[in-house]
Amino acid sequence: MTPRETEVLRLIGQGLSNSEIAARLYVTANTLKTHVGNLLSKLHARDRAQLVIAAYESGLVGPSGTSSRLPPSRGL
Repeated sequence: MTPRETEVLRLIGQGLSNSEIAARLYVTANTLKTHVGNLLSKLHARDRAQLVIAAYESGLVGPSGTSSRLPPSRGL
């Protein structure tokens, strides 16, 4: 996973929508959709819910959806 994809996964894990993530990262909606598609493929996830689970299990986000203190690349 690229650093940008890791950041997108963290934001998905926090419950942000595609439009919210795109605005926060200053990218277009189409670029964000590409990142999400890449994550789905790389993590063998079938939907966004599985991406949230991956973000949680990897330590990118905690139970409340907040960022963990782990570096973004740890655990993935």
